[in-house]
Amino acid sequence: RMQNTLLNNSNATCMLVEAIAKNSQNVVWNVSLDGNSVANDKIRRVSIDKFYELVTGDPQSFRRLCEKLPIAIDDVMSATQLDGEVNTVVAELKQISPNILKSLYLLSFRKYEGFDEFHL
Repeated sequence: RMQNTLLNNSNATCMLVEAIAKNSQNVVWNVSLDGNSVANDKIRRVSIDKFYELVTGDPQSFRRLCEKLPIAIDDVMSATQLDGEVNTVVAELKQISPNILKSLYLLSFRKYEGFDEFHL
């Protein structure tokens, strides 16, 4: 399907959108096809922050969304008991930031566009 789309629509671009990528990126996706490395500018690997930028035109849109999500998450967290002695994840997150939600975001998205200015 991807090949057919690209061959029949000169305006098409196919993207692998990565919700959690190692870096903020919008790069050519180098693939292996029948043992040969293939690169095409219309086949791309895009981190979710760059995808949101393409969709909205705002390079900070994904960060802005993430800053609003804690309102909903806080409701769930306040109704949930976390046992810090049994769960080492909580202790590890608190080493990044005392704010567990901020730690989760920073752990996953610290290299994404705008997250150097992430505020909760």
